[in-house]
Amino acid sequence: MSRENEDDIGQDLPHIISVDDHVVEPPDLFLNALPSQFRDRAPHVESRFGRLVFEGERYRGFAADHDHPDSRWGDYWIYDDLVWPMTAGYAAIGEIRKLEAMTPVTYEEIDPGCYKQFERLERMDQNGVEASLCFPTMPRFCGQHFLEAKDKTFALSCLRAYNDWTLEVWCAGKASGRLVPVTLIPLWDPDLAAREVIRCAKKGSRAISFSECPPALNLPSIHSGHWDPVFRACASCDLVVNMHIGTASRLPSTGGDSPPMVTIALTFQNSQTAAVDWLSSGILQRFPELRIAFSEGQVGWLPFILDRLDSVWHRHELYEHDLRDRVPRLPSSYVEDRVFGCIFDDVVGLKNRDLIGVGQIMFEVDYPHADSTFPHSVAAARRLFDEAELAPDEVWAVIRGNAIRCYGLETQVNRANGKRTSTLGTGNSAQELA
Repeated sequence: MSRENEDDIGQDLPHIISVDDHVVEPPDLFLNALPSQFRDRAPHVESRFGRLVFEGERYRGFAADHDHPDSRWGDYWIYDDLVWPMTAGYAAIGEIRKLEAMTPVTYEEIDPGCYKQFERLERMDQNGVEASLCFPTMPRFCGQHFLEAKDKTFALSCLRAYNDWTLEVWCAGKASGRLVPVTLIPLWDPDLAAREVIRCAKKGSRAISFSECPPALNLPSIHSGHWDPVFRACASCDLVVNMHIGTASRLPSTGGDSPPMVTIALTFQNSQTAAVDWLSSGILQRFPELRIAFSEGQVGWLPFILDRLDSVWHRHELYEHDLRDRVPRLPSSYVEDRVFGCIFDDVVGLKNRDLIGVGQIMFEVDYPHADSTFPHSVAAARRLFDEAELAPDEVWAVIRGNAIRCYGLETQVNRANGKRTSTLGTGNSAQELA
């Protein structure tokens, strides 16, 4: 794929392809999407006045406590016996950004770009974003709510309805090529999951959302062979196995009384440990076409981890006599074109791009979460790239080229007279990129 010619870094940046954003699902998503026998149980939204109940830092339920000072109106997803709140942290745009992350909010309060397609495309135009990968909210980042549901037949129907909505509604029509679909799998059955990979791939899925640590969800590890049908299906269908921070349903902490700053600073550890797992597993050796990507984990930690893994590999006889049967090459040799990470404020990672491989680093906006650089993502990217002294071709690779290559988006970029075009609302009907 030839590189798009762009202006120098000191001028306008290439249009962003964000590899980590989120959709807040509309309240009516499931109401008419399920088979008739399930429609009276369809997940739906109810407005309730009350407060959230926690055990430590974990949400445990809703309390209709009208006299409590923390009580307020909020919208809640009702899925069988689950009552799941829409909270400020999921839609931290505008005035809601001033609220604490676990404050219940209503759909009327949140920015419509969180859950309405037309408004989302407007927000992307405003923010210099041409295309966006969208991870789920209501099912949780890799569908943990469906995994934890008691009725797996109903859960599978809901999961498929979610995927069909993602592929046929949210990422379709005017959003085709701009909102990039990430689909879910039934984590409780790898053969069923492989079939869902194939079904969704035929409809245009570009990636699945997978757990960064399946054992944390009481599932077999990636070392067990349990997931091979899923990985085989992803490799054959050219879908990326994407692992977002939080898909293990846990975040790092140093103790029950550690302040939020500790967890926020350490979130990268989820991606770090997942990368060690994958590069030690032999999966990338067994499935040479498979690509994996880590969302929201930054990349500054990767050079040390690669060096450490290679060091262990060289001294394998001290630890595992058959290690090289499973991983016959240096672990770091599997990274190029196969293992991708992304950044939103990691200048250290960019400064160490030669150790990581500049071709493995992508950019994310994380709309509409609290970490998001929206609506100033272009300025945030320019600051990072200037500080790391990226050359124009490196800028192009990080801000869009690597995402195009990782997720196979070449055919989603419009072409006119043999030239790529962008249809962002920049004042021109189509800005020629080359």
